[in-house]
Amino acid sequence: MTAPFREATIDLDAISDNTRHLRRLTGVEVIGIVKANAYGHGAAAAAVAALAGGATRLGVATVEEGLQLRRDGVNAPVLAWLHAPGRRFDDAAEAGIELGVSSFEQLIAASEAGRGADPVRVHLKFETGLSRNGIAPADRGRLLAEAARLERIGRIRIVGLFSHVSNTSPEDDRAALAAFDAACAEAEANGVRPELRHLAATAAAIDLPETRLDAVRIGIGLYGVSPFDDRSPSDLGLRPAMTLRAAVAAVRRVPAGTGVSYGYTHRTAAETTLALVPLGYADGVPRQASGRGPVQIGGRRYSVAGRIAMDQFLVDVGDDPVAVGDEVVLFGDPTLGVPSARDWADAADTIDYEIVTRIGPRVPRRSVS
Repeated sequence: MTAPFREATIDLDAISDNTRHLRRLTGVEVIGIVKANAYGHGAAAAAVAALAGGATRLGVATVEEGLQLRRDGVNAPVLAWLHAPGRRFDDAAEAGIELGVSSFEQLIAASEAGRGADPVRVHLKFETGLSRNGIAPADRGRLLAEAARLERIGRIRIVGLFSHVSNTSPEDDRAALAAFDAACAEAEANGVRPELRHLAATAAAIDLPETRLDAVRIGIGLYGVSPFDDRSPSDLGLRPAMTLRAAVAAVRRVPAGTGVSYGYTHRTAAETTLALVPLGYADGVPRQASGRGPVQIGGRRYSVAGRIAMDQFLVDVGDDPVAVGDEVVLFGDPTLGVPSARDWADAADTIDYEIVTRIGPRVPRRSVS
């Protein structure tokens, strides 16, 4: 049977099961993070799977990602928190998208979008040490006072308070929690008493129970990828959802000393067989993994030979029998014996988050159960 030319299969049951497992573990509301096309897995399908597993909200980076979910028929609460300077939020208000607010200007823009309609639902984000977006401590008093006033007159509804931890160390994350607690206390002193406080993403949600608060934002954990260097997905009770595969597109027998791919960084040591795999850096396969990235063909593991090109790479299979159409698995669930996203991350000197997220639109996603 000939394998698909190139394909990422997405196990939606794995996403649901991972969500269910993490909700049971944490005991609080799960906000399923489906930004960046659900870390490469397909946002709408992953959102539905996460909701089926018990997530009660979804998170995206941008309003545009939230609007796409609405166009795809996803009607659950959606929070978006990264906004372009000067952006208006009328479209977000119309679509019922909740807004993360990190500045006074964003607060005013959100309140203006709520005129003549239901109040815009907002989550106020505090800076607690990550040095990215978030309301700075020096700006909190003015912003909180205005947020409380706007809520009293029905222009906004403050649904949540949130921040993020750095995952640097337990001590650093507890310091962020202390800073967040201080910000929440200041909010309460200003009459801001929302229903949700959320700080922890996957790593803190698993390892630091005190950061779970009212909700956790689960991103990479939904997709069965471990946020820890020293623990595999199976160690955490998670199952990888994505398997990246392709079909061998060509097979060539070559003599010793044959140059392989651009720059001839690999030359064959003996007469051998080269198998061509139709995936490259245009599809998200990292060029940095040239000569190192692992694949499985016919139940055997090999490494990329030479440089990964834009559309393809080669594998030196020696004298093993390989034919056009044979399945090549780049990564999937390592408990099934195939390479993992972590294996590719190690080969490319990056993290497995990047490996799954960067898989490009030229690779079809096929949902399986």
